[in-house]
Amino acid sequence: MEYKITARGAELAAADAFDLKNTFECGQCFRWEEGADGSYSGIVRGKKLRLFRECGTVIIEGADEAALKSLWNEYFDLDTDYEQLRVEMTRLCPELSQAAAKLNGIRILSQEPWEALCSFIISQNNNIPRIKGIVTRLCEGFGDDIGGAYSFPPAERLAGLEPEELAPLRAGFRARYIIDAARKVSSGEVDLSGMKTAPIADCRRELMTITGVGAKVAECTLLYGLHRMEAFPIDVWMKKALASDFAGVSPEKLGMTAGIAQQYIFHYTRSGVRG
Repeated sequence: MEYKITARGAELAAADAFDLKNTFECGQCFRWEEGADGSYSGIVRGKKLRLFRECGTVIIEGADEAALKSLWNEYFDLDTDYEQLRVEMTRLCPELSQAAAKLNGIRILSQEPWEALCSFIISQNNNIPRIKGIVTRLCEGFGDDIGGAYSFPPAERLAGLEPEELAPLRAGFRARYIIDAARKVSSGEVDLSGMKTAPIADCRRELMTITGVGAKVAECTLLYGLHRMEAFPIDVWMKKALASDFAGVSPEKLGMTAGIAQQYIFHYTRSGVRG
């Protein structure tokens, strides 16, 4: 994606390929909030960040050349041509054409793997406001203060705790799952870094050795935390969609466009943009 660095930050020219609302509210992340002015503020890898749109340009506030290259280029996946992905996924599955036309600009974020795993453990049988609340309390209770906000606590910090010590989070049965995940990740029993290149079937099996992690959480971790674009999370919304509007769509047909297609289907189904 073309950009220029100005006094305001990094200005992304191809803004039609980066819709802030569709990207941050499509269910893939929980630490971004919309401001009254339409901007979005979030905490990424221990850093506060704000993005806004102006005259067709997306601006990453305060980002200089070094930060863009070392952090934000990867996080926002700026080197990937998402328009080409849209074209390819609709070629493979024409049933996706309407969703792709109405929800242009979704990008798959490259989130920190442990944060993605932990966040989607929290997401089980939960709604987005409650998920965000639990994640916020987790960060405030066990993360580092980064000037009025808090970083996501590392697995090593949580591994030494007992589930009862997470009671202030009000995470319920998920507290036990969080601690088990933290212990297995921090010990290396579950090797998240190795999952970036390992066979995806092996990664799924390894993730599901964590107490409480089933197929959906494993798939979310692979897509949102490890950027495995062939991953295809399926929950109750997706099951309904695949049985109705998107009958005939499958990850096997979509190949390496499965992950972005999943986001279009999921967001289209939840957001009520039909018509």
